Amino acid sequence: MATHTLSVIRGDGIGPEVIAEGIKVLDAVGRLTGQTFTYTEHLAGGAALDACGVPLPDDTLRGVKDSAALLFGAIGGPKWESVPHHLKPEAGLLKLRKELGTFANLRPATVYDELLDASTLKPEVLKGTDIMVVRELTGGIYFGPGGVTGSVTASGDHRVGINTEVYSAFEIERIVTVACETARLRSKRVCSVDKANVLASSQLWREVATAVGKRYPDVAMSHMYVDNAAMQLIRNPRQFDVIVTGNLFGDILSDEASMLTGSIGMLASASVGGPVGFFEPIHGSAPDIAGKGLANPLATIATVSMLLRYGLEQIDSANLVDAAIKAVLAKGLRTADLVAPGAKALTTTEMGAAVVVALGSTAKAH
Repeated sequence: MATHTLSVIRGDGIGPEVIAEGIKVLDAVGRLTGQTFTYTEHLAGGAALDACGVPLPDDTLRGVKDSAALLFGAIGGPKWESVPHHLKPEAGLLKLRKELGTFANLRPATVYDELLDASTLKPEVLKGTDIMVVRELTGGIYFGPGGVTGSVTASGDHRVGINTEVYSAFEIERIVTVACETARLRSKRVCSVDKANVLASSQLWREVATAVGKRYPDVAMSHMYVDNAAMQLIRNPRQFDVIVTGNLFGDILSDEASMLTGSIGMLASASVGGPVGFFEPIHGSAPDIAGKGLANPLATIATVSMLLRYGLEQIDSANLVDAAIKAVLAKGLRTADLVAPGAKALTTTEMGAAVVVALGSTAKAH
């Protein structure tokens, strides 16, 4: 029987609640597939700051690096807004990503038929949408040289803000490679998004992306300017399979794509590229609903699917989890974020339990 050691950071706010349901699902997968998942618990974010005085203790970093993958809840909240910048929960998160070397962020946007009415777009536009945005995480304009120069004088404000977009061929090559490998697990189509008609960095991006694409004859590679891509995501999202792009464009386009699904409570993510993958729902700590049983655990459960698929390369197990999520939605089961006001909603734990039951039924069907 295979055993996999996973790091778990439950975090702040609703993090502990949704992670508990994700672990239930992992344990159910283990029972169904004849394997064991063991968990090492670590602190990060506000919980770590309260307990250890820093948002990312050294013990956490060492422990995560010794595991097969990291399942992460959510961090932050109003309680820690006034602390110095280097002690903020988010500073610990950024340091953790950097130390793990996770340069590729995978953000799926899958529109379930049962949730077509949850989005603000027309159902006929959304139906069948299944997109993966692959965003470069460690380069680009966020990390290039920059700052504010000049000064304010009696004659006026002469300050100038500068940020520089910097990408090396190596950085572009490795992220596009991840996109092509990801597409091989999907519909084998990659759209590389840039601004090559204006930016030199994008001209290099397109040149290198084209070269990488030629190494994958089974993957159809196309290119699109970012302004057109933003429009096409709303006009005809079904045309996309995998979108690969730089840090800034990826930040914007992945948020745009995520809203196609109708609820942030459905959205998973994975950060990969280093020796240990980092898997987290994108909804944040939502301290206003923490402890009330209102949080939707499906984003975390979908994150568990990504951990199985991209962290442990267990495609069949990931497919089981995906099918279970679809099954509970097909039964009309919803959490508070997905029901009309006054309608009956499942609690966080009830939804997690429903997915575990659906897993068993799905496994029997296969």
